[in-house]
Amino acid sequence: MNTEDTARRFGVGVAVAAAFLLAWVSLGVGLIGADGDPANVMYFGVIAVGITGAFIARFEPRGMAVALFVTAAAQALVGAIALFGGLGRPWSGPLEIVLSNAFFVGLFTGSGWLFRRAAVLRVNDLAKT
Repeated sequence: MNTEDTARRFGVGVAVAAAFLLAWVSLGVGLIGADGDPANVMYFGVIAVGITGAFIARFEPRGMAVALFVTAAAQALVGAIALFGGLGRPWSGPLEIVLSNAFFVGLFTGSGWLFRRAAVLRVNDLAKT
């Protein structure tokens, strides 16, 4: 297995784990407000952005990198809406909203970076031949 495959596989693993964890937490305890707060439905939009982007990219590393960076931006946007809209109060304070959303932004960005790395390695391998 070459380095491109390794980067791509880790990218897939991080993206799938992040999406699963985001769905699980938003359904279970909720990232915004108390359990069952309707504001948590916004997180399924984040997952939809990622899935749609993956299909548009045809699961190719370069396109997947873009799709995951856009997913990270969508995650940050949901956090900003929750923060500046005052959603989830009094159960979710500003620090909790910022940190929990930053965690998922980091996961999606890290996955995008791994796909970007895989794309660069693919181009370098093609240039050598």
